[in-house]
Amino acid sequence: MTKTFSFALLLLASSASFAASGPGRAFMSPMGEPVFGRTAGEDGLVAWFAATDTNKDGFLTADEMVANAELFFATLDLDRDGEIAPDEIERYETQIAPQVRIRYEMDSAAGAAVVGAEASAGRYGLLQIPEPVMAADRNFNRGVSTEEFRQAAISRFQLLDHSRSGRLTLDQLQGVRRSAIGASKRRPVQPNTDSTEGQGIGQTGGRPAEQN
Repeated sequence: MTKTFSFALLLLASSASFAASGPGRAFMSPMGEPVFGRTAGEDGLVAWFAATDTNKDGFLTADEMVANAELFFATLDLDRDGEIAPDEIERYETQIAPQVRIRYEMDSAAGAAVVGAEASAGRYGLLQIPEPVMAADRNFNRGVSTEEFRQAAISRFQLLDHSRSGRLTLDQLQGVRRSAIGASKRRPVQPNTDSTEGQGIGQTGGRPAEQN
């Protein structure tokens, strides 16, 4: 069995586990938090939007997305020192969202690996960021500070705000999600490809730092 094929099997198994972890459909938030539909058949995107839209006006603003990111940061920052350290990133990649690590290892393997839509990042999220937490590490010190995570949330909000209106609707994000799923079905996983967060839907790569 080749190394690439082994990674493909691991990714498919991890994705199946991820998808089965809640009553509804799985969703990966822009900051990398796994979210599941609250009832059978509900998309985790709907649940994430409802939780993030704190004033319940039907729109998400950058401030609300930052506030949601801060809540997730607090979950990851176990020792409360204001930084997601390497051991806490390890916990994220192995316990909270293990499919992100396996995907990165596949991208780094020699040769092209083709996996199905169920295993592709676009299957779960809105942005093609292989490792959403580590991607916020702008100074490459192998840790993510509170401010780096806040800035990442702002950057990702701007990537999703195609109309530059300063607010996002659920319908808009569902459209992005459909496009991401479609892209994941069309494109194979290509290893050893440099990437930035500003690239389009369906592109993959290593672990990019946040770009502004």
